[in-house]
Amino acid sequence: MSAPPHADTTRRLPGPPSFARPRRGGAIPGLRYRPVAPADPKKAEQVDRRLETWARSLDLFPPAWKGDFSGFQFGRAVVLQHPGAVDLDRLTVAGKLLLAENLVDSCYCEEDEGRGGSHRGLGGPLILAQSAIDPFHGTPELEERWRQGMQADGPLRSYHSAMKDYAAFATPSQTGRFVHDIARLHLGYLAEAAWAETRYRPEVWEYLVMRQFNNFRPCLSIVDAVDGYELPEVVYARPEILRITALACNATTIVNDLYSFTRELASDPTHLNLPQVVAANDRRGLKAAYLKSVEIHNEVMRAFEEEAATVSAISPLVQRYAQGLSDWVAGNHEWHATNTHRYHLPNYW
Repeated sequence: MSAPPHADTTRRLPGPPSFARPRRGGAIPGLRYRPVAPADPKKAEQVDRRLETWARSLDLFPPAWKGDFSGFQFGRAVVLQHPGAVDLDRLTVAGKLLLAENLVDSCYCEEDEGRGGSHRGLGGPLILAQSAIDPFHGTPELEERWRQGMQADGPLRSYHSAMKDYAAFATPSQTGRFVHDIARLHLGYLAEAAWAETRYRPEVWEYLVMRQFNNFRPCLSIVDAVDGYELPEVVYARPEILRITALACNATTIVNDLYSFTRELASDPTHLNLPQVVAANDRRGLKAAYLKSVEIHNEVMRAFEEEAATVSAISPLVQRYAQGLSDWVAGNHEWHATNTHRYHLPNYW
């Protein structure tokens, strides 16, 4: 039985790894993924231009962050993730939501990025951020105070504005689904912050439970809306549909752990990611733990592929949704594997 969340633990993470000769990029050897065509550079550039105009209009971040904005490649990310998008407008809104989610994470949650994030007291900022997409209802005077409060900083402004644009074309059900999944994301942020503050080192299954909440699910929640249709709530809520959705989200989140491994540990050797947790629990070196994490990903990915194929027989609409999930996972992998501004692989092969 694992130690209680408030306790310190004897499971220690390994010391900082040496990445003297990191690999520059490309797909992780042995990783299970579906190759996709490169993103249309003109379309990606159009989305990026629209996103930068939007970000500047809301004063989301200072000029010093311009390099981070261009290096993240938001436009290329959403073009890869949503190949079936109806039009450029919906792709741009997907980019706004992605940018807003990363802004909240960076400014509120990440202490090592020097942007004011803090593990301590994180619930306060996050509950206000949740209200930016899940509006406050009260007296007229207090609602006006809330509206003013939503302009207090870049993360709040970005959430509020992006959600308004998304709700303009999404159905109420799709909008509610997204609001719910952002709450799940915030719960995951809080769990990770609590573990960091108490120096708790989770078991592998505990860590992956946290990552099932702290993951890309809000991004995958919108695949049908961006593609111009709706998977009805009564269908979306079926256990087998929720399962393939969770498997897709979990697979791509482990991909993020694997590709961001060297970047995260270079800035914070104690940062939780799957290879670190496997190493601490199995008492194995980081290379062996990393390769074991690739195997874990592959098992999750295989389960998603097999079960998505099975549920696709339910109806053409479910088949379309499952394909949208698969497209997002595949496109997101391509973005990770080719974004050498952000990611470098460890020299483990």
